[in-house]
Amino acid sequence: MAISLASLKKVSNDRPPIICIHGGPGIGKTTFAANSPDCVFIRTEDGLGNIEATAFPVSNSFEEVMEAIGALASEEHFFKWLVLDSLSALEPLIWDAVARAEDKKSIEDLGYGKGYIMALDRWRELLDALSYLAATKGIGSILIAHSDIVRFEPPEMAAYDRVQIKLHKRAFQLIYERADVIGYAAPEVFLRQDGDPKSIKGARNIATGTGNRWLNLVEKPSFIAKNRYQMPERLPLEWNAFISALLNPQSAEQPQAVNQ
Repeated sequence: MAISLASLKKVSNDRPPIICIHGGPGIGKTTFAANSPDCVFIRTEDGLGNIEATAFPVSNSFEEVMEAIGALASEEHFFKWLVLDSLSALEPLIWDAVARAEDKKSIEDLGYGKGYIMALDRWRELLDALSYLAATKGIGSILIAHSDIVRFEPPEMAAYDRVQIKLHKRAFQLIYERADVIGYAAPEVFLRQDGDPKSIKGARNIATGTGNRWLNLVEKPSFIAKNRYQMPERLPLEWNAFISALLNPQSAEQPQAVNQ
C-alpha cells in the first residue's frame, strides 16, 4: 500500500515510564521506589532492609528475573509499578546467563569484549519485557542502580570525572538510551576551605553536608541524568514530589529537599 500525507495523524505517548534511579549506598533510592503506589519488587539483592514492601523472592539468575516479569505480564494483579533492585546486582546474573548459554565458566572466556556484546541481547530482552508491561498492563518500571565515578574523555576538552550508573559501558549506554528518566540521587554538599591558602601547606577543602537529599533530573558535566518530561533540574528525593512533576511538568516547582 502506498504511503501518503493523508495517513499522517497526531500521536502521543502516554505509556508509563521506565525510570532509573542511581546513587550512593544509603541515600534512599529503595525508600523512594517503595513509596510508589501498588508497587512490587523484583530483587537481585536484598536491599529492602526494614522497608515493608511486596516482593518476589530474591532472584539468583537472569532467568528468575524474567520469570517474575512474565508472571506480571500473564497473571491478574493490581500492581502499577515494578521496582527492579538492582541493575548493578543484575549484571553479574546476565553475565552468568551468557556464559552458561555458551558452555563457558565465565563471560571472559568468550574472548576479548565478545561476551559483553552478547550480554546486550539479555539487556534488550529485559527492557523489551518492561516496555511490554507498560503497553499491556499499564505498569511503570523503576530501576535502581548503584553509582560509579568514571573518567570521561570528551574529544573537545580535557578529561574529567563524572558520576554514572555502575554498569559495563555498553550496558550503561543501552540503559541511558532506553530509559525515559534517569535520576541521580545525592546529598547536598558544600565545600569550605580550612587553613591559609598562602601558607606552605595551603588550604584544604572540607565537605559539609546539609542533610538534604536531592534527585537530579537534568544532566550536568559531573553526573548522568535525563528526563523526557520537561521536569525541573532537581527535586527532593521523595516520590510525591517526583510523580507530581512527572504528571504536571509545566506547573512543577522546586519544593524543599528531603532532610536525612
